[in-house]
Amino acid sequence: MSKIDPKLKQKLLKESQAPFKGLRKILWIAFSGSAFLGLLIMLSKVASGSELQQNNLFIQLGACILFPTLLFLDRDKD
Repeated sequence: MSKIDPKLKQKLLKESQAPFKGLRKILWIAFSGSAFLGLLIMLSKVASGSELQQNNLFIQLGACILFPTLLFLDRDKD
């Protein structure tokens, strides 16, 4: 009945079930990179002998765990 290519139909159905998946992946990658870069900068400050608040380090470590986890959970299950 429909003249839509079956591959295109499957892709459209998949996109309707999980909208903005590509954008979410890009954001998770960007946030993960930012978190790891921030952690690297913090660790280099500690290595140079600078004082660092422990709360800031824990927040950065949490971000380094959270964002890659969200990227992992947002992957295709196929």
